[in-house]
Amino acid sequence: MYLIYDTETTGLPKNFSAPVTDSENWPRLVQVAWQLHNSMGELIEVKNFIIRPVDFTIPFNAEKIHGISTQHALAHGVDLSFVLEEFNKAIEQSEFVVGHNIIFDINIMGAEFHRTQIESPLAQQKSIDTKNEGTEFCAIPGGRGGKFKWPTLTELHVKLFKEGFAEAHNASADVEATTRCFLELIRLRVIDYVRLGLANDYNKKFLEFNPHPFKLLGLNIEPYKEAQSDFIPEDVSILETPISSNTSSLDDVLFSHLHCHSSYSILQAKNDIPDLIAKAKKDNMQAVAITDTGNMYAAYKFVREALKNDIKPIIGCELYLTADHKIRKFTKDKPDRRSTIVLIAKHRAGYHNLCKLSSQAFIDGLYAGCPRIDKELILAHKEGLIVTTGGLTAEIPNLILNVGENQAEEVFVWWHKTFGDDFYVELIGTD
Repeated sequence: MYLIYDTETTGLPKNFSAPVTDSENWPRLVQVAWQLHNSMGELIEVKNFIIRPVDFTIPFNAEKIHGISTQHALAHGVDLSFVLEEFNKAIEQSEFVVGHNIIFDINIMGAEFHRTQIESPLAQQKSIDTKNEGTEFCAIPGGRGGKFKWPTLTELHVKLFKEGFAEAHNASADVEATTRCFLELIRLRVIDYVRLGLANDYNKKFLEFNPHPFKLLGLNIEPYKEAQSDFIPEDVSILETPISSNTSSLDDVLFSHLHCHSSYSILQAKNDIPDLIAKAKKDNMQAVAITDTGNMYAAYKFVREALKNDIKPIIGCELYLTADHKIRKFTKDKPDRRSTIVLIAKHRAGYHNLCKLSSQAFIDGLYAGCPRIDKELILAHKEGLIVTTGGLTAEIPNLILNVGENQAEEVFVWWHKTFGDDFYVELIGTD
């Protein structure tokens, strides 16, 4: 028996080599689908479950990939323990678990078994990965060390059936395509009896039983989509009047940009200081801030140019934030994970602390061209500083987009408790 399965999750792990017992590392299961086939390729069972989220939310970027939102999963999901018990029943009937990049799916399911304290034979089950089995068969140049690269599911599908398969990032759809590829690899003896540990006449019998290329089963594999109304809570009214017609009350409100970058934000911005000040003056701003990424190189030139044009200069910096700024040994599986944080000086003491943070970022925290700080340094030099939630590369927005709202809220509370009234939510808009 072959158990072919696929998962959709809340994202990717921080460290792909971490054990499944590291629950903080491994993302949560959102959807799991599987097909159970006998040794001749006949379909025995098909299952497809969305998991009802408990103590986690599905982040925005993950939802964009597989189309399953937290609201949809809460409304249509199934209890995780029930799904894991059903999966265990399928494992008990199989000799192999099969998937495309199967180790990821094994770890995702293993992490959920650990979280729920449900015993499972999954870790001891023999596995077959169609990306590995199809590498030499597809012979696609570009792998490491001059070897062939691993084929995507689409590339393997094209090689086998001369037709494309658009990876739907829907577990049920991907399982159907993976199953078709896997069974065809057996039919063509790319996966032979030796690999499967079966009798030497197995491939011959399999080919006699399946004389023609495998076809898709035609199961209902449409990606999950929800109506627009599903996104709108009942207690939220919809703004029907265009925003542009509601801005008259802001005509007399003074505004100053507090998150500006200059050409000193290397490879990220190209504003010249005189042009920046000229634009601020043209827009009748009484002040403007500069928050270059990773450095304060422009501070002197910026202050001089601003004062010359009767504009109040505000000094800030968008620093790289990491867990421990002194660590400089990283691997592919455990890379340096950093976000950004916008800090603005309120007064002279704040400016001095900002300079200290920037200096320490270069002295102790420089890695791969990025001067980095950590929260311990911020706690030591936070006097006189204003902090904002920052842009999309900042810690809180990144957590909302890629990890989950619960984790983002925990971090939000930390910043608020640490800086109090000097902590601001930053809103970024485009014209």
